Amino acid sequence: MAVETGRITTDIPARLDRLPWARWHWLVVIGLGTVWILDGLEVTIVGSMSDALKDGDTGLGLSNFDVGLAGAVYVAGACIGALFFGQLTDRLGRKKLFLLTLAVYTVATVATAFAPNPLWYFIARFFTGTGIGGEYAAINSAIDELIPAAYRGRVDVAINGSFWIGAAGGSLLTIPLLDPNVIDAEWGWRLAFGLGGILAIGILIVRKNVPESPRWLFIHGREEEAEEIVRSIERTVEEESGKRLHPVSETITVRQRKAIGLGLIARTVFTLYPRRTILCFSLFVGQAFLYNAFFFTYGDTLTTFLDVDQVGWYLAIFAASNFVGALALSPLFDSIGRVQMITFTYVLSGVLLGVTGFFLDSFTAATLTLMGAIIFFFASAGASAAYLTASEIFPMETRALCIAFFYAIGTAAGGISGPLLFGWLIERASDSGDITKIAIGYFIGAALMIAGGLVEAFLGVRAEGKSLESIAQPLTVEDDEPEAGGRSDDRTAPAPA
Repeated sequence: MAVETGRITTDIPARLDRLPWARWHWLVVIGLGTVWILDGLEVTIVGSMSDALKDGDTGLGLSNFDVGLAGAVYVAGACIGALFFGQLTDRLGRKKLFLLTLAVYTVATVATAFAPNPLWYFIARFFTGTGIGGEYAAINSAIDELIPAAYRGRVDVAINGSFWIGAAGGSLLTIPLLDPNVIDAEWGWRLAFGLGGILAIGILIVRKNVPESPRWLFIHGREEEAEEIVRSIERTVEEESGKRLHPVSETITVRQRKAIGLGLIARTVFTLYPRRTILCFSLFVGQAFLYNAFFFTYGDTLTTFLDVDQVGWYLAIFAASNFVGALALSPLFDSIGRVQMITFTYVLSGVLLGVTGFFLDSFTAATLTLMGAIIFFFASAGASAAYLTASEIFPMETRALCIAFFYAIGTAAGGISGPLLFGWLIERASDSGDITKIAIGYFIGAALMIAGGLVEAFLGVRAEGKSLESIAQPLTVEDDEPEAGGRSDDRTAPAPA
């Protein structure tokens, strides 16, 4: 139930958006954005260690299907965690939740290292996923509300692309950890999971210095705390940049509320923004199937069909291409525009993936990895922009839950089915050694990516350089009632109050 506590006119959003880039913003990037490195580390360790986990003596005796199942269980946990922690993020605040979700991840990934049997392993993977899913909701909402509008696109895309730093690191890490001449085979894969927990503790220490979102605070009746935080940020940025900040004249008036009911949030998403809902669903399903299906099982593909013993080098090259793509293309989402860049990256990567499927039997391990690197150079930027889209085109009060909702629905449709499908395809094709039998997975991923790109072309929102409040007004904004038939869901018009 929403409880109104008062009205306030504030210039806080305009003051945050007019800030020049400074070292303080790097604190936000490092403290919050580095969680994607953990996610990349998790996914890559599982993909790289499929053979180690299959060994009944030193591993857990998993089958090919079990490897795919473990990926699906992790993603299922992420979906549930996103929804559970997402609504808490909108209700209780960004900071409480981005500390709590990281703690959940840390405990669960360390528990994975001590798994004595497959059941323990699956349960630990599930709770590791819940922590990561909650992170997506809490972190994306906090980052977008703290980063100036002029930099929001490139920062969001690059941060989400940092997943691949963890992926590359995880790939290289598994090389010595899976070498029995360096570390006993029974302990190598366990150490890999344990190191993820150590990295998370370091991130938690940095993250404690990141403030609560002032935007969330003033809407929830804590305007004095919000004002104090913004003044502190302004002083810090002036000192670090050497620039005197100009005053702002733009203000917004909101009806403060302690809580906003899920009914109002649901009505906002499905009634006021049906086109944006379809857009986000399409983008998330495409990228979730593509990435979870391909990357969760790529190590298994290499070892089963292409006689690769040590997959770490291949995955590291693949991961490096993904990060470079997101980093190199991210400024274009602010300069050229969201719609053009998302359409381009989705459609191109989908077409290339489909072509790869047709000629799958002609690739070696090296050339397939090279082709994958080219495909995902473009796909990584598009996939990262899906999170950017969901986090900026809905009202602030619903932001974290909207990210969680589309992440969960899209990932459940693509991320759970993808690993299970690929695991089944690999299992079925392993006896004959015919790699072409997994091509159908490539074709499905290609079709979903192309479809997502076409939906973006028709329904995409031109959000580059605009304040979050102009893209979608807060539900609590004090404004005139919209005219009948008002355009709440077009590309430029703000939402009604």
